[in-house]
Amino acid sequence: MDVLLGIGTRKGLFLARSSGGRSGWELSKPHFPMTDVHTLAIDTSGPSPRVLVAVANEHFGPTIASSTDFGESWQEPDHAPVAFPEDTGEAVKGVWQITLGEGVVYAGVEPSALFKSTDGGETFELVRGLWEHEHRANWTPGGGGMMIHTILPHPTNPERVTVAMSTGGVYRTEDGGESWRPSNHGIKADFLPGEFPEYGQCVHKVAMNPANPDRYFLQNHGGVYRSDDDTATWTSIAEGLPGDFGFAMVAHPRKPDVIYNFPLVADVLRFPPDGRCRVYRSEDAGESWTGLGKGLPSEGFYSAVMRDAMCADDADPAGIYFGSRSGEVWMSPDEGESWQLVAEHLPDVFCVRAAVI
Repeated sequence: MDVLLGIGTRKGLFLARSSGGRSGWELSKPHFPMTDVHTLAIDTSGPSPRVLVAVANEHFGPTIASSTDFGESWQEPDHAPVAFPEDTGEAVKGVWQITLGEGVVYAGVEPSALFKSTDGGETFELVRGLWEHEHRANWTPGGGGMMIHTILPHPTNPERVTVAMSTGGVYRTEDGGESWRPSNHGIKADFLPGEFPEYGQCVHKVAMNPANPDRYFLQNHGGVYRSDDDTATWTSIAEGLPGDFGFAMVAHPRKPDVIYNFPLVADVLRFPPDGRCRVYRSEDAGESWTGLGKGLPSEGFYSAVMRDAMCADDADPAGIYFGSRSGEVWMSPDEGESWQLVAEHLPDVFCVRAAVI
């Protein structure tokens, strides 16, 4: 079994390849050095894996490059593929999410907007139904900016897509993007006048399991939640975690009750509790949690894991991966029971994506 791991950092993209049961890793030199890489995707539907990565182009600004030869060469469009139409009066500041759907590539950008490509990422079209939503004037930046950072296409119904943004919350479409509704009922927003507003929550990440696409899990600026009714309502599942602040939320690729989280102390103390590097796993949809740390630092770890810096592959057993802001990348070949170091001394890790190839 071979695995390709993409690692987006503050100073470029690194690609790691493993064979022989994910026991050893070969790490590339940095691609696109000195460029923030906040998001990437790995498409395994073709004869060879295709890596799509959001990078900065000196002439066009934010763009999406691709490679089908493990980074030996890269292709970039001769135009700005993700760009606002002139009538909007806006410019894309950055691409924060690339997500693959059935025959579709989605891009979430700053300022908060959704783009859609039907030609593999060569050209993108603004999803105007969300851009022209009546709430848009009231969406405001979070600590990292105002962007769409989560895009979840439904696995069997292409008309249904869920997105999340900072700060605005969760929005859903069931008609292919023509109309959108806020889906934040039950999520707190302590910084707003009402604790449970219709929208305006600072959602950090949302995960959905394809095995049960009506169930979602959410890490908020403060709070961890589950929805069992297709995002219509949310219930807290933070009890049992050492903190309800964090960024990452990952669903197991097949088991709908299994999720992974990396809790931090609080928004003003963004460190793991007691300086212990621990991934927390729930096997009952958030009713209880177990700290997993075999092979991880047990003390003196004061780094953090960002919203896209944790992921799972689809092997059996599933591999779980995370990267830290101190430049370490860890993986578990046994669904979190034990951990091994993939890379260290990298730049600040923003994103990790893994695919069995």
